[in-house]
Amino acid sequence: MRFTKMQGLGNDYVYVDCFSQKPPRDPGSLAPIISDRHFGVGSDGLILICPSERADVRMRMFNADGSESEMCGNGIRCVAKYTYDHGLARKPVLTVETGRGILTLQLEIKNDKVQRVRVDMGEPILESAKIPTTLPGPRVVDVPLPAEFSGDWCADCGLDSRMTCVSMGNPHVVLYCQDVARVPLERVGPMLEKASLFPRRINVHFVQIHSPGEVTMRTWERGSGITLACGTGACSVCVAGMLTGRTGRKILAHLPGGDLELEWSEQDGHVYKTGPAVEVFSGEWPLGD
Repeated sequence: MRFTKMQGLGNDYVYVDCFSQKPPRDPGSLAPIISDRHFGVGSDGLILICPSERADVRMRMFNADGSESEMCGNGIRCVAKYTYDHGLARKPVLTVETGRGILTLQLEIKNDKVQRVRVDMGEPILESAKIPTTLPGPRVVDVPLPAEFSGDWCADCGLDSRMTCVSMGNPHVVLYCQDVARVPLERVGPMLEKASLFPRRINVHFVQIHSPGEVTMRTWERGSGITLACGTGACSVCVAGMLTGRTGRKILAHLPGGDLELEWSEQDGHVYKTGPAVEVFSGEWPLGD
């Protein structure tokens, strides 16, 4: 099976072109094996680029634990780059079918290669039941963090013990603190991800505000653990900041892997995300089918 390794802000995936070859028979079982950073290619997951009857291409995304996710904000930028650079669709504006629906992507092209991609991520989903979460109320905006998740770490990082939940087609919880570097993400992330409050598990983000237009964030991704970037998570941070009055509609988000430009548009209510996409290398996986 031929594959291409790509990354957006260090959020890296193994991509398989299912136009030129058959898709793997069981991608959910393949994803943990090929994603292993010691015995596999090494990645945050597996993404299939497939034909679509409704868009230029279809994206299927599998986390490093084999679970299939609805959407990946950094991954979709790389899908767009692959689609253009490898000639699947040579257009400056592409459509990609995802579990979130069909998304539109504008390409920034230099020397006939895609450098950056602006993604129309659609409208955020804010209804509690649709995120989903069992927390009461129509929306979860600045809701107190349940006591069972608190501890010494809250004071260590200067946590504001209120959380906001947003879905960008996949579920996110956003919390704010004074110093994201002091959050024990490897301990707190999995506790929140698998909490009974979130029936389909959840992506966890801690945010440090520098100004109304600039933040730093760290992420624990559902099914993958600590990652260098999360595109849908950064979109959720943009929405959560506006909902709670902490930030404006446009922000620059600093993630461990780099920066994303985000805007929750007042005109159409959609969230727009702009960032880079990079092809790393290609190869063959001997055990694929």
